[in-house]
Parts: sequence; C-alpha cells; structure tokens
Amino acid sequence: MIEAVDRYTEMVRAKSATGALAPGSAEVYVRDVHTFAELAGAGRVLDDLTGEDVDEVLLKFAHKPDGRRSPDASGVPGAAGSVGSDGARLQSASSQARFRRSVSAFFRHAAVAGWVQLNPMSVATLKPKQRGGLRAERRALTTEQAEGLLGAARELVVAPVEVGKRADQRTELRDGLIVLLLAAVGPRVSELTRANGEDFFVNAGMRYWRIFGKGGRTRDVPLPRPVVEVLDAYLAEGRPLLDRGREPKALLLSWRGRRLARGDVQGVIDRVLARVEPERRRSVTPHGLRHTTATHLLAAATDMDAVRRVLGHSDLSTLGRYRDELPGELEAAMRVHPLLGSVRGAEIVEGGVAEAGPVEVE
Repeated sequence: MIEAVDRYTEMVRAKSATGALAPGSAEVYVRDVHTFAELAGAGRVLDDLTGEDVDEVLLKFAHKPDGRRSPDASGVPGAAGSVGSDGARLQSASSQARFRRSVSAFFRHAAVAGWVQLNPMSVATLKPKQRGGLRAERRALTTEQAEGLLGAARELVVAPVEVGKRADQRTELRDGLIVLLLAAVGPRVSELTRANGEDFFVNAGMRYWRIFGKGGRTRDVPLPRPVVEVLDAYLAEGRPLLDRGREPKALLLSWRGRRLARGDVQGVIDRVLARVEPERRRSVTPHGLRHTTATHLLAAATDMDAVRRVLGHSDLSTLGRYRDELPGELEAAMRVHPLLGSVRGAEIVEGGVAEAGPVEVE
C-alpha cells in the first residue's frame, strides 16, 4: 500500500506543479491518503481491501481527535466537531465527508492505474450521516451574529494595547483584518493565507484585492471602505511589528514572522468570537464566513454574477451550495418589491387609492 500511496502522492503533486490542481487541494489529498494508509495499516495490500475494510477506516477517522483544535479552543458552545470521552474534539461531519471524498479519488485513480481490480468504495456502506451525524442546517451567520462578529473585529483594532505586552505579540490589527476580509469578501482560507502585500492595489480611487484562486485563476475584488481602513492601519502599524524579514511578501504573519498557516485562521476567529456578546455569538469556521458573504450579498439582491465573481466560482450553479436561508428574508424582499415602488406608501381609501406619508415598517 505504501508504494501506491507514494506514487499517488507524486501524481497529485505533479498536477499541482502544472496548475491542473490547486496547491491547497493537493495538500488535502496527500494528507488524507497518508492518513488512510496509516489507519488501514501500512502493511496491508491495497488490492486486498474490501468495502468493510474501508468502512472500518472511515469509522476510525470519525473518532480520530482533530489536532487542529483543542476542546476549548473557541470557548463557544456548539463549535464544529463532537467531543470524545477523553475530552478531545473529534472530526466534524464536514471533515469526515471531505476525507471520504479524498479516499474515493484515491481509489478511482487506483482502479484506472490497475492497482486494484475492484474499487472497494463501490461496496462501502458507511455514509457521512452514519459517521458524523447530520451537518448543521446553517453555516452562514445571521445578520445579528455577523454584525456582532464584525463589530468585535473593529473594536479589537482600536482597543488600547495591553500594558506589558511585547510588540511581536500585538496581533489585534492582524486578527481584525482577517475577520473583516473573510466576512466581507468571502475568500477561501488558502487564498487568504497566500495573499501578499503587493496583491492589494488602487484603481480609480478604489482599493482592490487581486486574489489568486483555484486552478491558477485570478480575480480582482473591490474592498469596502471599513476593510480598507483596517488594511491600511495593519500595513502601517501592525505588520511591521511582526516582520522578521523571513516572509517579505506575505500579508499575514505569525508572531514568529512566518506566513500565517491555514490552521491558525480558526484560532483567530475564535479569539474574536470570544469578544462578542453571548446572545449574538455562534461558532463559525472560515468556510462558514464564506457562506455568510454569499448569503447576505444574495439576500440583498446583489447581482448573482457579481457574487459569483467575488467568490471566484466559474459557474453560477455553484452559488446554491453557498447560500443559506435567512430568517424573514422573504418578508423583507416583498416589502421593497421593485415592481411596486410607484404605489409604495399609498393608502387604500373608499373609492380609490390616496397617497399617504412614508410607511414605517417594524
């Protein structure tokens, strides 16, 4: 099995090098297939694995502690992933589904390459629901929850520096910028951590972020004024405190001066969430903030193609996966119906319609 995993790893990395596969996706595939080999047993023969063997590995992964987050990493009830009997946070349902997709891709390649006679995934019976429970119905934050998170991020950047805090530990501007970029622009976490300072430019008085996305595609996204203000403050004051000259181009740096890793972003979100009032606080992942961006832009009747371009999708149909229903959005849409603007605020009286003053809606 080890030989097959190594050859598959070489193939995936070759695709990444040629631009046929995004580096972040390649990293996930490689990590998951090595985890699969470890859980299945390195000495096993790949072609001997049955559907029952795959089911066993999927269950093992489901109960494998998620090393990226400690049980109390967020301090927020309902954080992604369940907790095991020893208190360790287990894999979330979405992580389990992703792992299953990675394993399926591995065995599809193995079948085409002739490494296995029968693809065991075709007879594996364990599905994501059985392994991790139902995924939460909502990924996107409600308006109130999103405003609470964004408010905490903006308050963080103007908060006075703690007395005695070392300069290289002052990450408030960086943390606030991360949350604002994730919630306002909705980038993939890999796009955020790969960002360089030179990717932000001004055109006709508007600040843009040139995002390098999947498959080598780029998109230029204009930034809202509140985000630009925090970005400018971070570049002028926050980033120089973290700069050690090791990553001269990277936008986001750790306190050691290294480019911020993807796994660090969740910790940043959790720290900002801890500053939100409990009644407006709900745990969210970087991908959940991407859903939040899509949901609220579409709910505000933003052109669907514009939202597609902001998120970096090649197909409009993909937006359906990133949009959650918001409470009261149908009622809000009908209150501002575009075809009834000429009669909005009118009052029905005996014998016809009389103009009334502006109608205040609760």
